[in-house]
Amino acid sequence: MATLISSTRSRAVKNSLAKWLITFGGISVLFTLVLIFLYLLYVVMPIFESAKIEPAVNISINLPANEKVLATGVDELQELVYQITDTGTIHFYHLTASAEHANNQFSVGDKALSRSLFASDAFNQEQVISVVNSFSADKLLHTRSGKTLLVQPSFHAIYANDTREIIAKVNYPLGQKSLRIDEQQAQLPHLAFALDDERMVFVAFTEDKRLIKTSFIADDEFGSDSAGDDVDYEINYQQIDLPDAIVNSGVDEIKVTPDLSLAFVRTGSTVWVYSLKDDDEVSLKATITPILSSEDTYLTSMALLSGSSSVLLGDSSGHVSQWFEVATDSGRQFKQIRSFNANDDSQKQTSTAITAIYTERFRKSFYTMTTSGLVNVFYTTSSAHLWQGQLASSQPAAFAIAPRANGLIINGNDPLDINKQNLQTFSVHNEHPEVTWQALWQEVWYEGYPEPDYIWQSSSGSDDFEAKFSLVPISFGTIKAALYAMLFAVPVALSAAIYTAYFMTPSLRKKVKPTIEMMEALPTVILGFLAGLWLAPLMEEYLPAIFMLFLLLPLVTLLTAFSWYKLPNKVKDKFPETLAPIILIPVIILTTYAAFSLSPLLEAMLFNGDMRQYLTNDLGINFDQRNALVVGIAMGFAVIPTIFTMAEDAIFSVPGHLTSGSLALGATQWQTLVGVVLLTASPGIFSAVMMGLGRAVGETMIVLMATGNTPILDWSIFQGMRTLAANIAVEMPEAEVGSSHYRILFLAAFVLFIFTFIFNTAAEIVRQRLREKYSSM
Repeated sequence: MATLISSTRSRAVKNSLAKWLITFGGISVLFTLVLIFLYLLYVVMPIFESAKIEPAVNISINLPANEKVLATGVDELQELVYQITDTGTIHFYHLTASAEHANNQFSVGDKALSRSLFASDAFNQEQVISVVNSFSADKLLHTRSGKTLLVQPSFHAIYANDTREIIAKVNYPLGQKSLRIDEQQAQLPHLAFALDDERMVFVAFTEDKRLIKTSFIADDEFGSDSAGDDVDYEINYQQIDLPDAIVNSGVDEIKVTPDLSLAFVRTGSTVWVYSLKDDDEVSLKATITPILSSEDTYLTSMALLSGSSSVLLGDSSGHVSQWFEVATDSGRQFKQIRSFNANDDSQKQTSTAITAIYTERFRKSFYTMTTSGLVNVFYTTSSAHLWQGQLASSQPAAFAIAPRANGLIINGNDPLDINKQNLQTFSVHNEHPEVTWQALWQEVWYEGYPEPDYIWQSSSGSDDFEAKFSLVPISFGTIKAALYAMLFAVPVALSAAIYTAYFMTPSLRKKVKPTIEMMEALPTVILGFLAGLWLAPLMEEYLPAIFMLFLLLPLVTLLTAFSWYKLPNKVKDKFPETLAPIILIPVIILTTYAAFSLSPLLEAMLFNGDMRQYLTNDLGINFDQRNALVVGIAMGFAVIPTIFTMAEDAIFSVPGHLTSGSLALGATQWQTLVGVVLLTASPGIFSAVMMGLGRAVGETMIVLMATGNTPILDWSIFQGMRTLAANIAVEMPEAEVGSSHYRILFLAAFVLFIFTFIFNTAAEIVRQRLREKYSSM
């Protein structure tokens, strides 16, 4: 009795311990899933945060009498800011100095450098009337008498006694001599330029109404770090033929693209686009005439986006339009792609003219300024209005964006003292302007594309690259790969499961079932390797044979079964029952051999000797060697064991009394299979299919090695795809931590997580309903 009581207590303790261990394990799994979900959200959420602009430093500056600020700028670390004035002077200021020393913080580095940068005999201390900026740090100073000098404020850090100091320096890429832009030395009211290592192009409108192009071609390279030494170069002067509209009305603004290929000349509300590629002749390429909102509306400003493709046009109604070249049936034409509204949201009935557009150096963001000092921030690719606010009380004298686009510098008059200037800096938090729901999930019109499209292209060798982060192609690729894999795997796996569980002899089943289950342990990287390097080239070479096999194998299988059925019983009795299905093996081998042997002959007869070329040239079907057909077969083999095992167990587990009862009532084996066995096992079969689908959706290595990784939207079996899982595996090692690319890859992981969650949830709901429906059988 004591032994029985002790045994009962021991069993109770074990049961209780098992219960708590199982409960703890289940809760741990759920908790882990929740943590993964929350971590993905934690990484992804910053890409949807709005831009922020906050005041940083405000310095009141005493400038010499009648000295006017024309341009400003800052170093990458935002520790030194500079001002260029109309006296040809540059002043540097320490932004990190304490407030009580703010008024005395100019004169950084060489004293003479900070007071009179351009005190050369060639420049003669003349009044500077304009400072022209390029996309680089170069500044072009132009005087009233037509003299021009190119300078480049630069900064370098020195380290001493565990401290860092930023030192300012001024370079002269073309030397300190005045540049002769116009051969006739006329004054240049409007001037633009761009340069690379070996060439510099100026386009200017002269006071006597001539449009000119001047090219400086270096014998070797322009010395951007030159301290003022003379630079050898050749000068080429050209005069551009002008339409009467420009001659009569004059020029309002000129821009030259950073790649030196185009010049945009704005006159009134028309923009004339000139091609600068030909060194001998400048030709009119196109005209841009925006459709303005009313007759009283006119163009007020123009700017170029980074990348040499888009021009931005601002008008008096507070709108900005983006234009770039688009390929059409009649050739390449400039089209308006997007429009942005820069009016004050709080005063919807008031339109404010845009006085200036400022673009970032490396991204597609731009800032607009109005006469009232209202600033708007936009990003073109995502069509995002990022920020709006009042940074100044009026149009500032100078405005600049920090090199890393994380700060702004504004120079304006001090409202309390007309003899003082306010130098204000602002910190900009705008890390992910290219990411919006529209850019991720809708068609976007990218520069250089003929129409809006879904594109994933996250990187390029060019700094002017326009990132394309549409998740549609890779989400589509995930569904496409899973669909073709299931089309191949489900019929094979379910047919094998039905035959093994219902028709196969027990002795043969004991050998077949473990063999197929062992296939699940085969590393998918091996399958991907074989698919990409062996199967794909084989299918390309014997493409007719592959299609013949899809027709011949089912047909030969049915003919073999029918022939076996028609054999006399005395013949069939001579073969053991376990050997009956093995008869198919030599038949399948011979059929496969025949298909591959006949493939060249069939290809020569029907497809002019090359089926791939026939598909491409005659039918217009693109063919990639690593395509959806290869993925469907390779990934189907990976999914088959999963579906087979679960479906076979479900069918084999159908109670014997149900099948016996059906047969006893006169039903045939096939009627029993369809009307009783499959219905009873349907919850398990459906679960098997959905488990296989989940495996296919999350598969990485096979699609990575066998698809070509082309993120396109195409259902064709001859085209590849890129899946979410493969995309993450390929690009995550190269993504900069914290960048938009990095966080969007986590978003792709989140989307994959949602996909599998939806599939599994739907599968469980359907399985439960099927179970409730057929549980009473």
